Amino acid sequence: MRTLMRAGAFVAVASAALLTAPSAHASARGDNGDVKIHKSATDEFDQRNEPHVCSFYLDAFNFDGRQQVDWHIEAWAPTAATKGETVKSGAITLDADGHGRTADMTLPDGHYKLFWNFDGEKGAAKHKVFWTECEASGGGGTAPSGSPSASVSASASASPSGTVGASASPSSSSGAGASVSASASASPSAQGGGGDLAETGSGAPVGLLSGVAAALVAAGGGLVLWRRRAARG
Repeated sequence: MRTLMRAGAFVAVASAALLTAPSAHASARGDNGDVKIHKSATDEFDQRNEPHVCSFYLDAFNFDGRQQVDWHIEAWAPTAATKGETVKSGAITLDADGHGRTADMTLPDGHYKLFWNFDGEKGAAKHKVFWTECEASGGGGTAPSGSPSASVSASASASPSGTVGASASPSSSSGAGASVSASASASPSAQGGGGDLAETGSGAPVGLLSGVAAALVAAGGGLVLWRRRAARG
């Protein structure tokens, strides 16, 4: 009799354990589920978390089958103008395996926190912090006007090899600039044609002085001949 009673008690306990095991497993599985932040290009079955994104979606794993989820995203320090302000929210029903993903979404560059609440949760909501960092669009490679690179390029392109002296000379308003310009303008071609000798210290051409000297020599010779004839006569 006692043996039968013990056997009956054992069967009752075992049956109760078998009946309650699925629900306990489901609750544990649901609370042990996790949600990930994914870039839009990331496969939804990849279980990595990506906390730096531009366009993104929310991806859930290992929750209860067909579980209902409500989620919202809050602006977060240090970039939030008002910490805790809800900037996006939504709801999703997970599939039979406790998996599901939201549609792709975007947010202005900044720091955010996701809160993931689900039916039957035993503890606090699941959460993730993340950054949105979209690259600036329309960035060109040309230097803005007035930048050092633009000035150097303009200077180099506007300075042909034959005009270095002209670009380097001071302005005409300075005395040094005037003397440089005067010295540069005193070329042999401006002094009576090519082939002339350089000027003497007095500024008179050497050719003219040579002609005057020859005339004086000729006059002196004529004067000597005239005196000799006068003495003979």
